[in-house]
Amino acid sequence: MTGIKPLQDFSAILFDLDGTLVDTAPDLAFALNTLLEQEGHSVRPYDDIRPVASHGSAALLALGFGISTEDKDYSPLQKRFLQLYQDNIARETALFEGMEEVLSALEKANITWGIVTNKPAFLTEPLLDQLNLSHRAACIVSADTTPFSKPHPAPMLHACDIIQHQPESCLYIGDAQRDIEAGKNANMQTVTALYGYLSEQDDPDSWLADTVIKHPRDILQWL
Repeated sequence: MTGIKPLQDFSAILFDLDGTLVDTAPDLAFALNTLLEQEGHSVRPYDDIRPVASHGSAALLALGFGISTEDKDYSPLQKRFLQLYQDNIARETALFEGMEEVLSALEKANITWGIVTNKPAFLTEPLLDQLNLSHRAACIVSADTTPFSKPHPAPMLHACDIIQHQPESCLYIGDAQRDIEAGKNANMQTVTALYGYLSEQDDPDSWLADTVIKHPRDILQWL
């Protein structure tokens, strides 16, 4: 693990979902490639899709079809993509390797953990139910839980209200620049998950997180 500056004491850890807590890329790739096949397009290699998996349906459809949200074909394709994904939401998705060990250690140490994601609730909640995580997380804040989503601090502060911890005592772990910005905007300590869905264009050093981790088990060093 490479540190930028030492972490202070913390009483709670909040996780981003896609690319940080849970490896959802295989099922997002399945939904996108199924839609591409249905539309008579060539499928995309998984290695092309994985770095985009944290950025939502707009980014995935841009990758697959070369369209933007302004395109007249976008809305019907997005609807079909989301339905395909919803129908296959836990086909291969699982906690990242080592993350179950981390969550169990947090629970044993009585350290609160929760989730703040830009995934909409209609996808977040059934996914966490199927992974048997809903009852374990102290809070689940989705993209539409508050009027704003990350990098706005509102969902982060809402999570703090739910778990009754001060932002300054919370650690937020994410794999995208907006995650680190959201944590900083809420005055939390921040951690970049380098094992997540980073692309070659990403420059995590420029995000200025408090520290970075290369594997979920790196978290165990702080307990």
